[in-house]
Amino acid sequence: MSNTDVKDPLLPGTVDVSLQSRLKKVLERRKNHGCGSAPGDEVLHPEHNDVKTSHPPDSFAPNSLKFRHVFLFLAVYLGIGAVCFFLVRDQIDGKKTNEVLDAIYFCVVTMTTVGYGDLVPSTTLAKFLACVFVFAGMALVGFVLSKAADRFLEKQEILFSKAIHLGKDYNSTELADVVGPNKVKYKFLTTLVLLVGLMIAGTLFVVFVEGLAVFDAFYCVCATITTLGYGDKSFSTKSGRIFASFWIVISTICLARLFYYFAEVCTEQRQRSMIECALTRKLTVSDLRAADLDNNDEVSPAEFIVYKLKEMGKITDEDVTTVMKGFKMLDVDLSGTLTESDIV
Repeated sequence: MSNTDVKDPLLPGTVDVSLQSRLKKVLERRKNHGCGSAPGDEVLHPEHNDVKTSHPPDSFAPNSLKFRHVFLFLAVYLGIGAVCFFLVRDQIDGKKTNEVLDAIYFCVVTMTTVGYGDLVPSTTLAKFLACVFVFAGMALVGFVLSKAADRFLEKQEILFSKAIHLGKDYNSTELADVVGPNKVKYKFLTTLVLLVGLMIAGTLFVVFVEGLAVFDAFYCVCATITTLGYGDKSFSTKSGRIFASFWIVISTICLARLFYYFAEVCTEQRQRSMIECALTRKLTVSDLRAADLDNNDEVSPAEFIVYKLKEMGKITDEDVTTVMKGFKMLDVDLSGTLTESDIV
């Protein structure tokens, strides 16, 4: 490895001065035009020793999962489930209201694994269908609906972060920079607020519609969102089961995401502690020896960066070994560097 900043490929300062000046001119021209994506903007190509400029990535950009796909999956699942359980409605025991509504309600309770016990399959065929739909429902909730919830919470995170920084004039890029370091924490707080709202709404609905006492309603809500589902308290009216068919899905997924984000917050705090310790502690002779990858008794900036990244837990020795194997495979002439002739 090289011992100078200029020759070290891992450092951002290695860009040639002419490239930097050219990039600066392009950025100034874009600023003067007032639009970074105008058709007339200059695009620089690397084959001409130029740099192609681009906007910083938006941390709030949506993933590829579309809400219409989620609704389609959910509609297909509920549709097939409702038809199947409607056909075997005489093989399901319990307190019934409307045949179609009960089939949808039973499908939702099965999908979310709440299982109140107010409707139970009584024959081999009905039990077999329940087994099939509980596995299909768990897969749907665990993957598709959880991804959709994550996307929805990312959008709510923007509103939540704007509310926290109320009165400060941030554009989207500046807001992303502010929120970025606390992104997981904002997701956790957003999910917590949403879950509390769902619990309050569910409790009030059970009190006024199902006619339960306040504490019994709260108990029913807690037993539902945790998928405990004892069955001593459940939704037994038509309007209650219509509400439950939507509310159960949303609230159970929201609680699952809350626990997931809580684990992420704890992990992120631990990682930050490791990073702070790695960046602030004093170096020793043994550290320098460990950082000297090429054993030349000198530590280049690139070697120092790799060593610190490993100490911060960003990469492992296995990662470095794998990358070096790839480098050696590309280094056809065994010169220790990569050139165009190696690639060709």
